[in-house]
Amino acid sequence: MSLETVVEDIREQAEAQAEAIREEAEAEAEEIRAEAEAEADQIREQRERDVERQIDQERERGLSNAELEAKQARLRARRSVLQDVRERVEDELVELDGDRRRDLTESLLTDALDEFDEGSLVVHGRAEDRDLLDDLVTDRDATVGDPRDCLGGVVVTSEGARVRVNNTFDAVLEDVWEEHLRAVSDRLFEEE
Repeated sequence: MSLETVVEDIREQAEAQAEAIREEAEAEAEEIRAEAEAEADQIREQRERDVERQIDQERERGLSNAELEAKQARLRARRSVLQDVRERVEDELVELDGDRRRDLTESLLTDALDEFDEGSLVVHGRAEDRDLLDDLVTDRDATVGDPRDCLGGVVVTSEGARVRVNNTFDAVLEDVWEEHLRAVSDRLFEEE
């Protein structure tokens, strides 16, 4: 065997070993690259799920906030309408005149006077109703006192103002309003 043959055999073995090492390195590099890509895909998918979850949470939070704001706006509108209705009722009570005002005031006065046993009573009412009150207390053990700021009706007090019955339109309206507010609201704002 000649030296050239030995050198050629060594070179072929070295090239074969180098090729085997290179193939092994490429396979290992490909495996590392595949693992890295798989890991990157997993990280990307996890991040996408996290972002989707965050988007869903933000969307839900936004919808909840919008629903709450809409509900509050509806409630404000309802309160405003109810306040308008109440003010219209108060205006109508102030505008009552003639026999209607007289009959209602007399009924409220009679009910208030029935609350007292005997004694000197003072009847208070709205300044504009002074003449009506003077006429209504005639033949009763009562006098008309200082005017009250009210829509109408009467406040009757006993001597020394120890007992007081408030039968003003305001007080009656307040009682009726509180008692029937739900029904009024339901009727005005019937849900479809």
